Amino acid sequence: MLKRALKRILRSLFGILLFIAIWESVVRIGEFPPFLLPGPAAVFSAFLNQGVFLLHHAGITAWETVLGFLFGVSAGASLAVLLAVSPRIRLFLLPPIAATQSLPVFAIAPLLVLWFGFGLASKVVMAVIVIFFSVTSTFFDGLRRTDQSLLDLGKLHGLNRWQTLRYIRIPAALPSLASGMRIAAVFAPIGAVVGEWVGAKGGLAFIMLQSNARMQTATMFAALILLAVMVLSLRAVVEFATSRMIYWQKEI
Repeated sequence: MLKRALKRILRSLFGILLFIAIWESVVRIGEFPPFLLPGPAAVFSAFLNQGVFLLHHAGITAWETVLGFLFGVSAGASLAVLLAVSPRIRLFLLPPIAATQSLPVFAIAPLLVLWFGFGLASKVVMAVIVIFFSVTSTFFDGLRRTDQSLLDLGKLHGLNRWQTLRYIRIPAALPSLASGMRIAAVFAPIGAVVGEWVGAKGGLAFIMLQSNARMQTATMFAALILLAVMVLSLRAVVEFATSRMIYWQKEI
C-alpha cells in the first residue's frame, strides 16, 4: 500500500514538473506578453506576494465545495433509495429530476443568487444541483440491479422488504455509490465556482473576475492553480474514503 502510494506521488510530481517545463517553453518560444500568458515564475511570484489573500479566498471556495459535496451526496443517496423502494414516487420524480439536468448551470445561477443572496447559501445550492444527479443515478442504478441470487438468499432467511434493502441491496450498491461520489468530487468545485462567477463577495472565482478586469493575469493563473489543487485534493480524499467504504473490492 505504501509502495503504491509512493509511486503515485512520484508520478504526480513528474507530471507537474513536465507541465511546468512545457508551460515555460511555450512562453519563451512564443514570446507572449505577461498579461496574455505569464510564465511559471510570474505566477509563483504572485503566490509569494499575495499568498495570504489567495489562501483566504481559496478557503471560502473550499468551504462552499465541501458543504455542497456533503449535502449533494446525502441528498442524492437518499433520493436514490426513495426511488428504489417506491415505483410510484419514481414515476413522478424521475422526469422533473432529469429535466433539471438539461438546464445550463449558468442559467440557474442568477436565480440562486437572487433567491439566496451573494453569500454561502447560493454557492452550496449550486454545488448540490451540479452533483446530486450523478450520485442519484449511479446509486439508483446499483440498487435496482442487485444480484438475484442475493435477493433469493434474503427470502430464504425470511428478510422483509426493509431488511432486504438494509442488509442486501444497499451494501451491494455501495460500489455504484462510490462511483457517483468520485464524479461528484470533481464537479462540486465547479458548482461553487459557477455560483461565485455570477455573484459573490469572495472566493477564487471572485479573484479571477477581479484579476481579469485589472489585467492581473498572473494572479488569475494563481487562483486557477489553487482551484486545480483543491479539486485534486478532494478527489484524493474521496478516493481514500470510498476505498475504505468498499474495502472488499480490490483495485486492478
